Amino acid sequence: MLLKKQTVWLLTMLSLVVVLSVYYVTAPEQQKSDLASVDEKQAEQKETMTTETKDGTTVISEVANDEKFEALRMNLEEQRTRQKEELQTVAATTDLPAEKRSEAIDKMNQLDEISQKEQILETLITSMGYDDALVRADGENVRITVKAKEPSASAANEIIQMVRTELGSFQPVAVQFDPAN
Repeated sequence: MLLKKQTVWLLTMLSLVVVLSVYYVTAPEQQKSDLASVDEKQAEQKETMTTETKDGTTVISEVANDEKFEALRMNLEEQRTRQKEELQTVAATTDLPAEKRSEAIDKMNQLDEISQKEQILETLITSMGYDDALVRADGENVRITVKAKEPSASAANEIIQMVRTELGSFQPVAVQFDPAN
């Protein structure tokens, strides 16, 4: 009786593989642009930086404006990853009392929550019509860098109000405008 169950299971799995293979072969191809689209204008935006060396020669280097934001995001992510690793080692240590391990787990959850809120705020700010936004909340204050053509006090106030409603606390919020090219 056991052999029959195994045979039925094997035939079921093989038929599933055949059906999926037929579907894959006959399915219309997806457009590559639907999977990942890159805005060519953003890719072409460059910020030109000039640096004068000791010899008196001028070196011109181009750094993509988006690369600055991405580098800052990566640094922030690396710091949080290191903090999480340290907290995970504390939580995994059996020598510590349960309260300390629980605190470490709570801090890890808090880091995840802050990261999610930052991503939500970045999405909300870019939906307001800005090219890009970077939100960094470190517990004491919130720093926001927005890529915009023209900085304005009213736009900064709108962003601050949105941050306060989203975070639900009255932490100091600083908004900095980065000129978009």
